[in-house]
Amino acid sequence: MCQAVGVSRAGFYRDWQERKPQDAEMAIRDAVQKAALRYRRYGYRRILEVVRRSGIAVGEWVVRRILRTDNLLAVRKRKFVVTTDSEHDFAVYPNLARYVRVNALNQLWVADITYVRLGREFVYLAVVLDVYSRRVVGWSLGRSLHTSLPLTALNRAIATRQPGPNLVHHSDRGTQYASDEYVQRLEEAQMFISMSRPARPWENAYCESFMRTLKDEEIECRAYSTMEELEQNIENFIEGFYNRERLHSALNYRSPEEFENHAAQQPLSLPVALSFPRHQEIYPDDKDLIEQENGGAALL
Repeated sequence: MCQAVGVSRAGFYRDWQERKPQDAEMAIRDAVQKAALRYRRYGYRRILEVVRRSGIAVGEWVVRRILRTDNLLAVRKRKFVVTTDSEHDFAVYPNLARYVRVNALNQLWVADITYVRLGREFVYLAVVLDVYSRRVVGWSLGRSLHTSLPLTALNRAIATRQPGPNLVHHSDRGTQYASDEYVQRLEEAQMFISMSRPARPWENAYCESFMRTLKDEEIECRAYSTMEELEQNIENFIEGFYNRERLHSALNYRSPEEFENHAAQQPLSLPVALSFPRHQEIYPDDKDLIEQENGGAALL
């Protein structure tokens, strides 16, 4: 080609080095900008995965540089507000979720309630999440914190998933989850009841993480004028985006639906199993005492 047009090979490569890298940079920048504008609250790790899925090979530092120079960094979350009321006379249950070894769907569900500001009032959202796939399997929106709110979310989850017996249901110790009506529904579905300990929100971290994502990526991105508008947007976010499209680092950057489709191709796993710590793991200081006692007995 160079001989045909009378151009030296060195001149051809000099021209290529001046133009092609710029074209590649523009293509990468365009892909990063589109991903950042579509997924407004994604950090650089998820943006990187989205760009790579589009077929563009790019490194982490390039994505971070483009996001920083183009002012496309994700907006930080607001302060968390506690809404749980655990001062009641209902029976409470131990935390079984910490001992569950999750290896399949419908083994461990977690539930929680959060608030949403709507004009001059607060409304409330209850959700049920499958820990294995991080999928929201049931949710309910209402103006009251009555037991009917989380109970509706639970009934939707049961109707959608049709779980077998011995599923572990974990929540906080709030009045709604400890109420007779809610506990009776769990017992009817043959579920094990698990609750977080007081003042330990991290023991329900999976649900807390989803609530943070919902507020960061949907609730705080827009204003809602009516309850119907809010409910429609939450449904679009949960059913249309979060469950089907949003990439989760814990799922190897796959969406819950994609992860569940992959899991359906795997061999069936065993029922839910609980793994409790041994005495030495709970009381490590007793180990030396036991060894001393055993040694003393041997000497005698």
